[in-house]
Amino acid sequence: MADVLTGEDLEQFKVPGASWALIDDGVFAEQGSLGVAEAGGTTPITTGTLFQACSISKPVAVFAMLRLVDRGLLDLDDDVNRWLTSWQIPPTGEWRPVVTLRQLASHTAGLTVPGFPGYKRGAELPTPVEILNGVNPTNTFGVRVDLVPGTLFRYSGGGTVVLQQLLEDVTGTPFRQLARELVFEPLGMSDSDFAQPLPPELQDRAATAHDELGRPVEGRWHSYPELAAAGLWTTPTDLVAFALGIKSAYVGAAGALVSQELAREMLTPQIPMVDPYDGMDALGLGVFLADGGARFGHGGSNKGFKCHLVAYRDTGQGAAVMTNGDGGTHVVEKVLTRMAASYGWQGYPRELIERADADETALKRLTGRYQLRENVYFEVAGADGGLEVVFDRQPALRFGPRGKGRFGARWGVDAELRLTGDGGLVFVQDGVEVECSRLA
Repeated sequence: MADVLTGEDLEQFKVPGASWALIDDGVFAEQGSLGVAEAGGTTPITTGTLFQACSISKPVAVFAMLRLVDRGLLDLDDDVNRWLTSWQIPPTGEWRPVVTLRQLASHTAGLTVPGFPGYKRGAELPTPVEILNGVNPTNTFGVRVDLVPGTLFRYSGGGTVVLQQLLEDVTGTPFRQLARELVFEPLGMSDSDFAQPLPPELQDRAATAHDELGRPVEGRWHSYPELAAAGLWTTPTDLVAFALGIKSAYVGAAGALVSQELAREMLTPQIPMVDPYDGMDALGLGVFLADGGARFGHGGSNKGFKCHLVAYRDTGQGAAVMTNGDGGTHVVEKVLTRMAASYGWQGYPRELIERADADETALKRLTGRYQLRENVYFEVAGADGGLEVVFDRQPALRFGPRGKGRFGARWGVDAELRLTGDGGLVFVQDGVEVECSRLA
């Protein structure tokens, strides 16, 4: 397919490179790449270049878990504290909540910590237990239940780290090795590895991460010890092989890695999304779903890497796109929209959300001090084509353009600032919108 991606697309969004793979009618149909591994360099992106898969790590971890459920080692609906030995989901005050694997896999466990900012190259990396407890050298809070499990969708990377620790406790096997044995080797995903930090022998094959201005991230990339949540290195070709593995199990094909019953659970809506995203309106087990599970997939966002995997349960269509820049979300959207139009993907959104870079005049107009509610204030200033937002007594947060009049927080913080038609500002967090008052 011609012009799935152009150099102008990469230049527009300040993304040095991208790679993609496409399936149609259940077989590989196309793969390609464009750009360079690092801005200013000459090493080209190829179809074998490694990218961080970011949150696409999560469905891979869930698939590994389902293989153990198939073997009778785990149960989807039992209390996970039954299997956790290195760490336990703690009580909330005097209340001890019961959390299940089904809830961990569908983000309905009521657990905290949506995402992870990663660690600079060379920094000390915490263990999974340290991450779950939120103790040094961890850079996120501890994972706790603060919603009634099973009642509401709330995305929790922390819950996937709980799953990672549980799989290690049950099998006595490091998660990296477990994923290789349960998923990568059987599906022929030879370019996939939960390797954090990335070993020296793989570094020459890896793309460098870049910020929203196309500048290389210090140290080339961040490391993510939260393996099951964000730690996968892979290629688009391997990701579509994974999608085909799910489809094969769903139709009950000979040699499928999980039973048809569990594959159908995976692609069955477990809970609806209050705020549908990219046409996805429900959660299955490990994957987002549309049209009752006919379309499934997952996106990913780490520092300097953006990617997406989408596939169709019945037609065997789909694609994976991976980029090495913080502006890559827009590149991914363009590529997938063009593929959808060319291959006739049923129900796939055809309307692109065009990026609207805020000009200097607009950024200066936003600069000022705002009140969110009584005794909660924050300062806004323009910074590197986006916003720097400082809440009182908090470190600065960076917000980058997400579309016309929208700025989203980085570093795993689920927050957004939206401009209103009359020049006002709305703060959005966890689905709640609050109109802000400008003070100066």
